[in-house]
Amino acid sequence: IGNASAIVRLRERLLQLSDIDVDVLIQGETGTGKEVAARALHDCGKRAGRPFVAINCAAVPETVFESELFGHERGAFTGAIARRTGRIAHANGGTVFLDEIESMPAALQAKLLRVIQERVVGPIGSNRELPVDVRFVAASKTPLAAAARDGSFRSDLYFRLATVTLELPPLDRRREDIPLLFAHFAAEAARKHGLAPRDIPQAVLAGL
Repeated sequence: IGNASAIVRLRERLLQLSDIDVDVLIQGETGTGKEVAARALHDCGKRAGRPFVAINCAAVPETVFESELFGHERGAFTGAIARRTGRIAHANGGTVFLDEIESMPAALQAKLLRVIQERVVGPIGSNRELPVDVRFVAASKTPLAAAARDGSFRSDLYFRLATVTLELPPLDRRREDIPLLFAHFAAEAARKHGLAPRDIPQAVLAGL
């Protein structure tokens, strides 16, 4: 949402990339719309209508992260009472969105790298690998190149993810869009609560 030149260019770039089946890294501060951009890539491309699976890497406990991504077989570990399909396999044909990729544990980074390179996943406890046809879109709120340089993020995984990198501008670089965004979210809140949308006084918009 917005008419700032940076947003206009971003929309054009998203449309260009939507039908080019490459992995994408999206970078931007919290609240800049990284998941919105990832969904636009998915919805405007040939994978639209297929699964869009979003995974917040900062919200998944490290103890279950591998199972969450790759799945597991029954009896693979204590508590694995049934076979589970991982999130990547569930997204087959569609898009996997890895939000806050910088928070992914180092051991999982190595395994994810192999999945991206080979396009196969191996569930925990299984001796077989499953082919997957997915597009990976990763997002980071911190500069991932710097993390790769200082060793806090695998440099080989960074270069695989950053085939194409999109930078989302923060609001302080698109102040002219603030009234438009305010009006949009106010209308959304009104719909959510079953209220009629109200006109926003110009004095309020000007104060933003």
